Amino acid sequence: MYASPVPRDTWDVPVAGAARFSWEYDDGRQRLLDLYQRGKDKQWDAAKRIDWDQPVAEANVMEAGDEISPIYGSRQWEKLNEAERAEMSHHLSAWLFSQFLHGEQGALTVAARIVESVPDMDSKFYAATQVMDEARHVELFSRFLKEKIGLFYPVNPDLATLLADALGDSRWDMPYLGMQVLIEGLALAAFGVHRDIANNPLVKQLLAYVMQDEARHVAFGRLALRDYYAQLSPAELADREEFVVEGCYLMRNRFIAREVWERLDYDVAECVEFTERSPVQRAFRQFLFSRIVPCVKDIGLWGPKVQHAYVDLGVIDAADSDLDALMRDDEEIADRLEHEHAAEFAARKAEVDAAIASGESLRGWRWSLPVSLFSQKFAAVTAEYRRMAIFLSVVTTLSIFISVITIY
Repeated sequence: MYASPVPRDTWDVPVAGAARFSWEYDDGRQRLLDLYQRGKDKQWDAAKRIDWDQPVAEANVMEAGDEISPIYGSRQWEKLNEAERAEMSHHLSAWLFSQFLHGEQGALTVAARIVESVPDMDSKFYAATQVMDEARHVELFSRFLKEKIGLFYPVNPDLATLLADALGDSRWDMPYLGMQVLIEGLALAAFGVHRDIANNPLVKQLLAYVMQDEARHVAFGRLALRDYYAQLSPAELADREEFVVEGCYLMRNRFIAREVWERLDYDVAECVEFTERSPVQRAFRQFLFSRIVPCVKDIGLWGPKVQHAYVDLGVIDAADSDLDALMRDDEEIADRLEHEHAAEFAARKAEVDAAIASGESLRGWRWSLPVSLFSQKFAAVTAEYRRMAIFLSVVTTLSIFISVITIY
């Protein structure tokens, strides 16, 4: 089930910083309290909300065209036969959803860390709802990989590095910045890309529902950090901007899929170079940063170094994206999919109920007919038996009478 051996022991990340308590229980910031309320209202059960009976083909999990492959059109691609392309598709899906899973476990740990380290009670309230969200996401991605794909990949080294950096910093805002803005922002965009290109109903459903939660998480990071960074000195802001630049390059490298090319024994250097130059993959990377770039700008980390990095990455145009509109769309798409699925489920249930009712009626008719015929036959036999008994009785009586007459 694992593409490569998994260490049996835990991956331990030393953490620094204080656990912060606040003895002021005032009303807090209304925007964060509103987000906290939404977090409570929007809780859901992955075992019940998602229809896990929907099928998934391992060779084409997304049910999308070949062009979504990172190396589509390359020399390596042309060398592969149909079975080998199906195998590659299976491994790419396993790798992608494994990284989603590992990222969600990282988010679970970081969210718990935020509850511990953030100084404001309103932030602690919301971060507590996010812990539950992330646990649910780990549950559903783990189940999807186990039941529908049947293959796991280990954590990507670039993702692991960013998680360690975010958790190992003693400043309370750094886990926010690393997770809520960079990792969650990239994940939100990646979920959106694959939600929109997938034709498999189960894939669309679980990604849309996870995105509904993730949009709140990114909004949480924006609200908390925008207020805090407005108070920092230029030197302190420059330090955070350096972290953002390094994190964004790590995130870019996260989706090269090097581990898949190594596992399948492809020419790794050729595959990586092709994905770097591919127009399709460039557009994909630009879309991946569509949630990060405007968020970084919004929270006030928009110095020359950050802007230069985004020009180098080819994603600077994303700075003008309307984050609020994108997140409203995420909410609406999830709600629409849920309503469509509910209607489809109701129609299927009605069809099944009708078939069951029809079967019960038919079964009753099939039993009632033999019983009726048997009853009629039994009644006829009984009447005939009675007639025979009367006849025999009469015959016996006559025989006795004749015998008596003969004697006398």
